[in-house]
Amino acid sequence: MRTSFTEEQLKDKDNRSSEAIIRKCVHCGFCIPTCPSYKVLTNESDSPRGRIYMIKDMIENQKKPTENIVKHVDRCLSCCSCMTTCPSGVNYMHIIDHGRNYIEKNYQRPFWDKHIRNVLSFVIPNHRLFRLAGFLTKFAKPFKFLFPKKIKSMITLMPTNFPKKKMKDEKIYPVTNGNKISRVALLTGCVQKVIAPEINEATIRLLNRHGVEVVIPLKINCCGSLNHHLGKERSAHEEFKNNIHHWYDEYLKDGLDAIISNTSGCGTTIKDYGFIFREDSELKKKAKKISELTKDISEYLSDNLKLNFKDIKNTKVYKIAYHSACSMQHGQKIHSKPMDLLKKTGNEILEIPDGHLCCGSAGTYNMLQAEIADKLLKEKIKNIDQVKPDLISTGNIGCISQISNGTKIPILHTVEIIDWYTGGPQPEILRKL
Repeated sequence: MRTSFTEEQLKDKDNRSSEAIIRKCVHCGFCIPTCPSYKVLTNESDSPRGRIYMIKDMIENQKKPTENIVKHVDRCLSCCSCMTTCPSGVNYMHIIDHGRNYIEKNYQRPFWDKHIRNVLSFVIPNHRLFRLAGFLTKFAKPFKFLFPKKIKSMITLMPTNFPKKKMKDEKIYPVTNGNKISRVALLTGCVQKVIAPEINEATIRLLNRHGVEVVIPLKINCCGSLNHHLGKERSAHEEFKNNIHHWYDEYLKDGLDAIISNTSGCGTTIKDYGFIFREDSELKKKAKKISELTKDISEYLSDNLKLNFKDIKNTKVYKIAYHSACSMQHGQKIHSKPMDLLKKTGNEILEIPDGHLCCGSAGTYNMLQAEIADKLLKEKIKNIDQVKPDLISTGNIGCISQISNGTKIPILHTVEIIDWYTGGPQPEILRKL
């Protein structure tokens, strides 16, 4: 695709990056049928190719974003399915991020839209505020019909009861049996540690049991993904920088062999820190190292540990449908490793038809674009039902929350299943089967 950025414009690192990416696009349209929003809306403007055209025109000509452009950019899930199918290697993720940042700086959103996004940006990354919001939602639910459409969606999706943690918060979880063979940092996440603490607990148990010491730097909370995808560049970068400094200090002080993410949406963003700060003289080296150290839990287990799978007595062979989260299969290019781990449990692992398509979670998408997200969820559940599983496994808390809203089939994080089959406790949700 031809571009006409001026020399002055190309002094900006984001313009330079976007121009190079746009030039790779050959208009082939391979991305269109794999795009979830296009599948629902069948509008070229709601496809990756359509959005690239609009963002190119907007940024290249320094246009003020229009309501129409903002609508179509907002409808993007950032699932990156298009990047998996693109034969030219167009990094659409970086283009859409640039477009969102540009819109946030140059577009005045309507009152409710602006304030809803600000509330999400402020509350969700803070686990204490998120817990408080859940408590207050209990009282709001009977009156949700009084609120605007988007707030109704938020009230509907907001959990109001949170499970209790079974493991005490510690900075370091040492290896208790055997020799320590490795030391890693674990990102416990903002929302995940509130609504599903059992995922982090399973991760820590599993790693400790196989000789891996786990450290959790206390000053790291959110990876920054949420604000990053809302186009709130300043807030996101503050979170990025905080994480980079603390993880790098831990790496220099006592050594880290990896930074473990058990939420694939977070992992995709952290692995992009190196690109985001590619021209920052202070952070370039540190950010690159943090991105290199970051591994999804399934990736780390597959590449670094010999897991001690044990026979589980008095249990049946489960049919497990593996949902490959978009941020995992498209964002991080990890697809077979989680399934290979699950197969070692002796259960039957099933791939979901059209598994490349998003479930509709996508961070805050199911709150901000509820109608599209609901259609994608229904399609995902229909495809899951085709394989008739006993349970569902995935590697992303957003997908777990979204899919559980559409089915009664139990859904677990992959690490919970691996933990059980290597000597950990049986997940509570399976005791009811």
